[in-house]
Amino acid sequence: MATLYVENVPDDLYDALRRRAKEHRRSIAAEVLSMLEENVPTRKELARRRSIFQRIERLNSGRRPDKAFPSTEEMIRQDRNR
Repeated sequence: MATLYVENVPDDLYDALRRRAKEHRRSIAAEVLSMLEENVPTRKELARRRSIFQRIERLNSGRRPDKAFPSTEEMIRQDRNR
């Protein structure tokens, strides 16, 4: 597993990170790792997102946008005529 060192972190940013870590009851290193996992997608995550997007596109392609839904009045009228 790789090790990451970060230098020259501004004091206000470090203080905010320390507060956030304390709120989540984590060390600063664990908080940074959690934030990276949440915000930097891996290749596997990007592939998963692409797959989901493609499924959504397939589902949307089956819709018929030219066919409008009947109005409320039309549905009531159709129901009464049954």
